[in-house]
Amino acid sequence: MQIQSQAARGRDIPRGLTFTILAVGVLCLVVGLVFAGVSVSFLTDAKRARGTVVALDRQVDAAYPVVEFTPAGGTPRKFRDSAGSDPASYEVGERVEVLYRPGSPKDARINGFLSLWLGPLILGGVGLAFTGAGTVMALVSRRRP
Repeated sequence: MQIQSQAARGRDIPRGLTFTILAVGVLCLVVGLVFAGVSVSFLTDAKRARGTVVALDRQVDAAYPVVEFTPAGGTPRKFRDSAGSDPASYEVGERVEVLYRPGSPKDARINGFLSLWLGPLILGGVGLAFTGAGTVMALVSRRRP
């Protein structure tokens, strides 16, 4: 019985698999960059207000804070933050800073790392991992004895 080396087995990597992994990686990187751009755009336009966590919307995967705030010159609004966690990052009654678009106070987020950057970081990390793995696979499969 003969044992193949890692490099020899690497030459057997199908091109379609390598291409698919690279394509998924690049797609995740691009979408992550778009989400980061959306967050940056949101931050440049956003107004600030004080808010209070009035409830925790518990889902199977996490607890999402429900926040009430009053935009400048407006009526009180409630929103469920897009970032949840388990255990919950916030407690009912906790005061938080809210960021919202002046022309659209329904577009609001808690001014926190998870709410603003979790999506871009996850997609960017997955994109980097897949792009790196696909690149290594392509380089290994190109080597000839």
